[in-house]
Amino acid sequence: MESVIRPAVVADLGAVAEIFTHYVRHTVITFEETPPSVAVWHQRLDDLAAQGLPFLVAELSGEVVGYAYAAPWRPKPAYRHTVENSIYLAPDRTGRGLGGALLEALLAACAQTHVRQMIAVIADADTEASVALHRRFGFTDVGRLTAVGYKQNRWIDTVLMQRTLGHTPESTHPD
Repeated sequence: MESVIRPAVVADLGAVAEIFTHYVRHTVITFEETPPSVAVWHQRLDDLAAQGLPFLVAELSGEVVGYAYAAPWRPKPAYRHTVENSIYLAPDRTGRGLGGALLEALLAACAQTHVRQMIAVIADADTEASVALHRRFGFTDVGRLTAVGYKQNRWIDTVLMQRTLGHTPESTHPD
């Protein structure tokens, strides 16, 4: 069964919300504690589109089984060429290459925009899958933030990874 990676549309947001709700309620890989409503996802889709940033879904047989998007890293203007990625798969669809397909498409989409740096902030939740995925796509380790999140009665570190897209910052003036 082949996946289709495509831009998200409003009709996908119920499935997106359902996928994320699983991770909010049952894991520490997101620091959210309350699942966002579909209306919040709609606003996120609109905000990212207004900024020219991609929000993608993975579809199998017409069913949305994962998503990825790039959001601004920080709100200050000097960070405008840097994004943070988010990738989530339906819990029963992991380990099938969908995360890689989404990350590859997200990197390609961002490379066509003003984005020059992508940051991955990965909760250190006793799983190497996300770190390994990012390394496969050229991300390098740039740091660890210790005990910055508290969820499910435990402190959680985050691993920071980074990848340059397109031209290096030294090679071109972006504005």
